[in-house]
Amino acid sequence: MNETSAKRTTDTGRPSGGIGRARGWARLALVLLAGCVAVVLSGFDSGGWLILLTGFAGLALAGAGIWWMLAHRGGARLVGASLAVAAPVAVLVLYAASGLWIVAVGALALWTAALASARSALRSLRRPRGMHTRRTPPPKRPVLLMNVRSGGGKVERFDLVKRAEALGARVIVLGPDDYPDPAQVARQAVADGADLLGVAGGDGTQALVAAVAADHGLPFLVIAAGTRNHFAMDLGLDRTDPVRSLDALTDGVELRVDLGDIDGRPFVNTVSFGAYAEIVQSPAYRDAKAATFLEHLPDLLAGEAGATLDVHTDHTRLHAPQALLVSNNPYARADPFGGGRRPRLDTGRLGVIGIRVEGPGQAAELVLLGERASGITSVTSRRVTVEAPGGHIPVAVDGEALDLPVPVVCTLRPGALRVRVPRHRPGAPYAPPAVDWRRIVALALGRTDTRTIQETHDV
Repeated sequence: MNETSAKRTTDTGRPSGGIGRARGWARLALVLLAGCVAVVLSGFDSGGWLILLTGFAGLALAGAGIWWMLAHRGGARLVGASLAVAAPVAVLVLYAASGLWIVAVGALALWTAALASARSALRSLRRPRGMHTRRTPPPKRPVLLMNVRSGGGKVERFDLVKRAEALGARVIVLGPDDYPDPAQVARQAVADGADLLGVAGGDGTQALVAAVAADHGLPFLVIAAGTRNHFAMDLGLDRTDPVRSLDALTDGVELRVDLGDIDGRPFVNTVSFGAYAEIVQSPAYRDAKAATFLEHLPDLLAGEAGATLDVHTDHTRLHAPQALLVSNNPYARADPFGGGRRPRLDTGRLGVIGIRVEGPGQAAELVLLGERASGITSVTSRRVTVEAPGGHIPVAVDGEALDLPVPVVCTLRPGALRVRVPRHRPGAPYAPPAVDWRRIVALALGRTDTRTIQETHDV
């Protein structure tokens, strides 16, 4: 198929399909970018060149202010917070007072449109290929575990117990007073003849029961009744209405997805080391998250608290990252300010994102460049080993605070989990790619490389 499509493109001399759309968007992006530059230059005599410089300076100062606010206490924190707010406000006031606000708004609008067009160009090259599904008969003896405490009481609010029982499922309610080990309950359900296991609850509970399902080769059902349910989101389920997840019992298909493993404990989303993992260990974190975060973070950023991590992936070593995220399959973008999305859950590779910011300069760079900042390292790996001085380090596994002996090893069990999902579901939201302007220029000029052709037809 790839060969035929590529031949059709070269024989006609014209781009086909996604490549043609990508070139159109790329050319529009460059036109809009040129318009942005022209607008800035049009105000040159009135100091228009200051628009770009003051805008970048304002963002950089805001980033530096955020660093001071997070990395210090007392007066320095107050100064940092003031700078983070005052810098962008000062830029806006300067534009208004100098009469350049029209030029600034025009340039900003054109720049935003250019970025949107550039993302559309890259998106046109390859839309995420959905994970392969297969039809299977409905389960005859499904067993669902439902955590009544999860998601602020979604199980009761959506009447999930009665709805599931009406569809023939046996429901085991967990909590609120007596909360047994979900894995033990799931193993007993298998011993009693269950041919499907499912969970209405948070990602931590999902992972424990998913491991039991994987060990016995049974399908697993995710009911999006937790607080965030990132696993459900990346499976394409409707997180606003957990009742729709139950459709999988009668009209479902199966996906084969990977299951994460950290020292023998399963995870479906992420494992965090460093600052976040240290902070969630605090007894005060659950009741006062923001205050606990601000109290502990300065010492962690300064290296005066917490373990010094040494991270080894397949091909990269990360020394002393302040925060480390290991995910069950990589996220589409490593941007710390963007929403996390995993386009696929079946690549057989872990995503690894390390962050190290050592001062206000790097904090400003992070604000300006996002995932391309020097303080961010993003790689994929089949195995991640985390070492540190001492016998144990704090780890957050799917949001659950643990203390594990070093070295800590993260791996994947490729395709270990059979996930049953509704045949009709919203689908995972698309995460637009980061803009690569060199590639945009190449597309606009018609320089289509082999990778572009392969991306266009690899769907």
